[in-house]
Amino acid sequence: MEKSPKVNWLKLLQYTLLVSVLLYFGRTLFVPLSFSLLISFVLYPIVQWLENKGWSRWGAILFCLLLLLAGAGVLGWLLVRQVVSFGQEWPVLQEKLLRAWNKLSLYLEQQFGIDDVQQINWIEGLVNDATATLFNLVQSVLYASAVSVVLVLLIPLYAALILYNREQLAAALYSMFPKAEHHNIRSILHETITTYYNFIKGMIIVYGVVGLLNSVGLLLLGIPHAIFFGVVASILTFIPYVGITIGAILPMTIAWITYDSVWYPLGVIIVFSVVQYLEANLIFPMAVSFRLQVNMLFTLLAIVAGGILWGASGMILFVPFLAILKLIADKNEEMKAVSLLLATGKPQARSKLGRRRKT
Repeated sequence: MEKSPKVNWLKLLQYTLLVSVLLYFGRTLFVPLSFSLLISFVLYPIVQWLENKGWSRWGAILFCLLLLLAGAGVLGWLLVRQVVSFGQEWPVLQEKLLRAWNKLSLYLEQQFGIDDVQQINWIEGLVNDATATLFNLVQSVLYASAVSVVLVLLIPLYAALILYNREQLAAALYSMFPKAEHHNIRSILHETITTYYNFIKGMIIVYGVVGLLNSVGLLLLGIPHAIFFGVVASILTFIPYVGITIGAILPMTIAWITYDSVWYPLGVIIVFSVVQYLEANLIFPMAVSFRLQVNMLFTLLAIVAGGILWGASGMILFVPFLAILKLIADKNEEMKAVSLLLATGKPQARSKLGRRRKT
């Protein structure tokens, strides 16, 4: 009877804690580098195909990166279009806000005896508090914007250099292992590229399902241009936390202007909140874990761990990292326990195991 290799769980825990500490404190370096690896793995087959067609290496790399930047530009254009459309609706919205405030002011005076002077003092206090909060928020946004600009410049540069020096990097990786393991390393590299492609396919499914659910919810509410708003909000979920908020502002405004009732904007908030919850806890794990053949429980744990260590970026990047860990574990007998934990647990495998026990 073949003995399964023993796992030193204490040593594994120590390595996990050490890696977690390194990832947390080194996130400024590792996050852009990880996005660059993601981009380079996705673009590698296209770059290689163009090179086989006679393109120079730098020409193929720059062409693929320009296509990627064009896609990002379309996303930015949709975001700007949302803001511009909201600005066009602002005069009508401002008039409605003034009417709503007048009604609220009259109600406060009649029901609670709060006169105009008290209301003005109360508003001034709120404005002062809001100004201090807004100042801190602007500082955070400016810092985040500066970091984002640096990342926008660094990530394509890293990806281009990885693609250009790919043979040298692969040779360095092979040199770290004995020759007997080179075949496994080569197989893992090829399967890693396939894993990243499956991750991108899973993300496309996520955006499609989220767009469909958003559109159906807005159609049931009777919001004009429901399909457009639903699809745009789905695409904007790529921007964690902020994207869904920006995507909801315009349909909320249109709902208020169209129906002159607060219940319809509230309905939009409910629709988008429910869809966002389903996307984070059900749609994303199911679509991505199915494509990557990774256990959905550990996919969710990877999303949470990524959020703790790297924030929103980690929630995206740690899922393909988990799939790569499973690839390595599948080909390493010493990591059999990890491979079994991350496996999807197919019914066929369980039924065969049951039949063997009976016999």
